[in-house]
Amino acid sequence: MKIVVIDGQGGRMGKSIIEQIRKSCPDEQLYTLYALGTNSTATLAMIKAGADYGATGANPIIVNARDADLIIGPIGIIIADSLLGEITPEMAAAVGSSPAYKILIPVKKCSHMIVGCQDAPLSEYLRQVCQEVAARIAGQTKKSLSGS
Repeated sequence: MKIVVIDGQGGRMGKSIIEQIRKSCPDEQLYTLYALGTNSTATLAMIKAGADYGATGANPIIVNARDADLIIGPIGIIIADSLLGEITPEMAAAVGSSPAYKILIPVKKCSHMIVGCQDAPLSEYLRQVCQEVAARIAGQTKKSLSGS
């Protein structure tokens, strides 16, 4: 399973996601983590956290969104010009149109609000992300064992 984590700015959210996925899903043979940063600082933080691969900029995000199984990141990765302008319209379109299952984290810093989301600390959202990733990995494992 190809899991793509996208983050920008300082990469703290992506770093935390990768660290927690590694802890909650210890069988690393079942998935590969790709750290895609909108800048080199974000990419480096995610690589240090344990990503298998890392790349920086618009083109790696556009290319890797095509064949990802899961894409994880702040909600801004599907909104052009968000993350303080780090998300280009092409990046947002690539992520939004990707066939990957997307796990988007609500963040209130990018001039938008998602109605209906509970107001929770980031740590709670990250816990929920890891729970969903573990369920997806388990589901993928069951499919491959049954031959589907």
